[in-house]
Amino acid sequence: MESSDETNGAAALDTLRTAARDPRGYVGRWRAEHPGRKVLGVLPMNFPRELAHAAGVLPVIVADDQQPVTEGRAFLPEFYCGFTRNLADQAATGRFDLYDGLFVADHCIQLLGATDIVRELEPRAPVFLGQLISSLNDISAGAKIAEMVATLRTEVESFAGRTITDDALRASIRSFNRDRALMRRVFDARAAGDTCFSPVELQDVVASAQAMDPDEHHRLLSAVVAAREPRPRDDRIRVHLSGHLCHAPRRELLEVIEEAGAVVVDDDLWTGRRYLQAMVDESTPPLEAIGRWYAERNVAVPCPTRVQHDVDWDRWLLDAAERSGAEAVVHLMPKFCEPHMLYYPELRRALDTAGLPQLLVETEHEGIPLESFRTRLEALVERTHRNRPAYA
Repeated sequence: MESSDETNGAAALDTLRTAARDPRGYVGRWRAEHPGRKVLGVLPMNFPRELAHAAGVLPVIVADDQQPVTEGRAFLPEFYCGFTRNLADQAATGRFDLYDGLFVADHCIQLLGATDIVRELEPRAPVFLGQLISSLNDISAGAKIAEMVATLRTEVESFAGRTITDDALRASIRSFNRDRALMRRVFDARAAGDTCFSPVELQDVVASAQAMDPDEHHRLLSAVVAAREPRPRDDRIRVHLSGHLCHAPRRELLEVIEEAGAVVVDDDLWTGRRYLQAMVDESTPPLEAIGRWYAERNVAVPCPTRVQHDVDWDRWLLDAAERSGAEAVVHLMPKFCEPHMLYYPELRRALDTAGLPQLLVETEHEGIPLESFRTRLEALVERTHRNRPAYA
């Protein structure tokens, strides 16, 4: 018979899973419970959601809703990534009515294209693009970041019709930090050898955090964590997942990895460690702390859309693999993701030099060649097995 903790944990995980896979349903419930308050869609990866939360708004990171792209095909070229074409489709088919506005704080040219489509097709919804500096070693970077964070605050206040006080912002920072810290604890436990959460479960945990109020998410995740007992790794091949910078890989891919005889021990995915690794400093003035959070995110998990001469994704990846004991790396690259494509040769060269087996999987919004991926992954597992000492 299941204990009450297990029952509560299972119910809480089911709620998180539902919010991750059906953010429309969650937003509808939130609106019913908070009449008159707005829902802001934000695009990954750098908009500080704390600002909107402190203004009484629900900031939801707009996700790829995995619906096939139909009418949206007419608005963006075929060589844009599936995520941005899906965003255009959401706007073209009325599914973007979920949000009262859209805010962006990033530089990817394809995201900018999708933002323009929303601006064109959803004139009722305010759209704001705040370009945070991407050259983080520039002597003026600190001042530019502070200037843009202050602008974002003003724009959010205008959208919400409400002033953001420093006290409210501090409270929001604490809420998001507390939720990130709990997720990070789970991810660190996985990297240290605990396999009690599957990669699909962890993706649902993070994707739900990207849509939900942080206090509600933290309460539910606390129940999930309390009900789980640590489970040590077995002898399956230990794999690090890398890539998918701003939307979730399809769940079928994650399931096939473990079906092929591997176990995921760490990642740098957007619906994984990339989202939760950096915390906002609670000891400094809140606006300054958010600026510092942005500047330090690239150190916590490097991003190929940022330039910082003393930080490398390849070096970070090798160190992460060493910490978790990963024996192989699977690169999950969305088709036409230029930042990842430009950086991949460096990643490949560094892993080859270190003797770490790797596999590149190019993903698409639709039409995944799942059996082909399974065959290639099984070959990676077999190849990695040969790297193990015969009498370990």
